[in-house]
Amino acid sequence: MDSTTFWTAMALVLVIEGFMPFISPATWRRTFVQILQLSDGQLRFFGLASLLFGLVLIWSVV
Repeated sequence: MDSTTFWTAMALVLVIEGFMPFISPATWRRTFVQILQLSDGQLRFFGLASLLFGLVLIWSVV
């Protein structure tokens, strides 16, 4: 992987992450408050699920 691909992927992450607060800041804020109320175990589960889903997507594309 060259650096251009890496920085393109990072830019895409920022675009995706910025979409919800830009379009609907109130909904994003409510969602963020709900996330703060999750336990550490629940956050770890969602983190692991996200990691695995991302790895499967990468594996299926490459």
